[in-house]
Amino acid sequence: MAAESSLRLAIAQVDFLVGDIAGNVSRLIEEAGRARDELGAQVVVFPELAVTGYPPEDLLLRPDLYEWVDEELTRLRQAVHGITLIVGYPEKTPHGVYNAALVLCDGRILANARKRYLPNYAVFDEKRYFIPGRDPCVVELEGVPVGITLCEDIWYPEPAAACRDAGARLILTLNASPFHKDKAGERETAVRDRVRETGLTVIYANLVGQDELVFDGDSFVMDAGGEIVQRLPAFEEALVPVAIDDDGRRATALPGPLAEPLSHEASVYRALVLGVRDYVTKNGFPGVVMGLSGGIDSALTLAVAVDALGAERVEAVMMPSRYTSEISLEDAAAEARALGVAYSVISIETPFRAFLEVLQPEFGDLPADTTEENIQARCRGVILMAISNKKRRMVLTTGNKSELAVGYATLYGDMAGGFDVLKDVPKTLVYRLARHRNAIAPVIPERVLERPPSAELAPDQKDIDSLPPYEILDGILERYVERDQGMEEIVAAGYDPDMVWRVIRMVDRNEYKRRQAPPGIRITPRAFGRDRRYPITSGYRRPK
Repeated sequence: MAAESSLRLAIAQVDFLVGDIAGNVSRLIEEAGRARDELGAQVVVFPELAVTGYPPEDLLLRPDLYEWVDEELTRLRQAVHGITLIVGYPEKTPHGVYNAALVLCDGRILANARKRYLPNYAVFDEKRYFIPGRDPCVVELEGVPVGITLCEDIWYPEPAAACRDAGARLILTLNASPFHKDKAGERETAVRDRVRETGLTVIYANLVGQDELVFDGDSFVMDAGGEIVQRLPAFEEALVPVAIDDDGRRATALPGPLAEPLSHEASVYRALVLGVRDYVTKNGFPGVVMGLSGGIDSALTLAVAVDALGAERVEAVMMPSRYTSEISLEDAAAEARALGVAYSVISIETPFRAFLEVLQPEFGDLPADTTEENIQARCRGVILMAISNKKRRMVLTTGNKSELAVGYATLYGDMAGGFDVLKDVPKTLVYRLARHRNAIAPVIPERVLERPPSAELAPDQKDIDSLPPYEILDGILERYVERDQGMEEIVAAGYDPDMVWRVIRMVDRNEYKRRQAPPGIRITPRAFGRDRRYPITSGYRRPK
């Protein structure tokens, strides 16, 4: 820490557990002590709603939550001395609940900041729970007037300007800003706008961790010139010192370590790893089990699972049918060996044949169709769920966003499980992520990336028999699902009208399947379930 600094501050980028109020406060106490004793910090800033974790959702509707919060905040005030804490919490008042942040020092409350802008879009429902604050919060910390804002506030001019007008020479913003592709650049642009408008340095402290909604950390310090002078690592916990100089007119952050920015593929891959690790571990599962088909989706899911949990906590099962190729058997075994997981082969031929015999009186002379394909997938689902029940390992499913969008998945079959790692990952990105992982260490056979994808549920089956090529499909889906473009706009972008109409119809009629899909990690701005909420029963159909 620079000796000449006026203020010695620490950013605590912590992975909290939603609803574990006592555990979260214990982490606050621990990290505050470390910041004081190891870093010599005078102030430590934590993310938004650190006491409850984010997002607490309808836990905020429980009256007993606020009793617990008050008890634990009292413990926090009594336990920490010699350092000022800035801590996010839900503040219950006779008028309603605020998303707030306390400034605590030696048992005293120095200030209380209330969030002014409540996000109510995409994954956010804050107007369901909170009422907005009105006034700026500026508090003097070691002689430096510091403005405090909360997350959404930094995306609008007024809160930062109000802090400046109230005398702030530095802004601290507490955040629970979830990851999606390109989110880091969006945050930096918003903060740079506030810096340009106010002329003040901004310290951006963000949450890390959680489950299907992954927070990437990636906290940073932006100086009054709009340059990032310090950045914390993404997708991991960190406690980092920040030195602030103040000349009585403006506070300036001294340059510090800059974490290396991640490529698009690296950031998505690490989001998947962190999401799996937190979801499995925080929900108390000793490990996971998954089907390994020899295809690209299950190969990537296996790599993510091992990187998240370690090979000893992952079990893979190959469940061949009469249509499974020898190449698939070989590649699945090679993937399991490369990643060092427990691996077994359980044929579904016997249960499949038994189902066909039992159903023969019902089916009669009706020709074979997707019914028989779905029976195979459901045989596999039963096997995996049985292993899950017996060994207490959670089932990871392996379907990607492209398949889920158009219903190319089987209810109670390959959709059966506790968590879908690739739920928000388009098929074309699956290939890019697989190559990214192989560049670290080759764990996916090259021919898995090269041969045409197939569900192998019928003779010589290929995905392209049922779907447009993924390069075209993903382009249409990105426009229809993520950008809400209509048919006219998509066709104007160069896509075939008949193909666009076919894809739109598939997306619309498979909403019922998506409602029954397991949760999965959000990596786009418009994930199914968390963001995109369409009615199942709907007469909204524009003519072609």
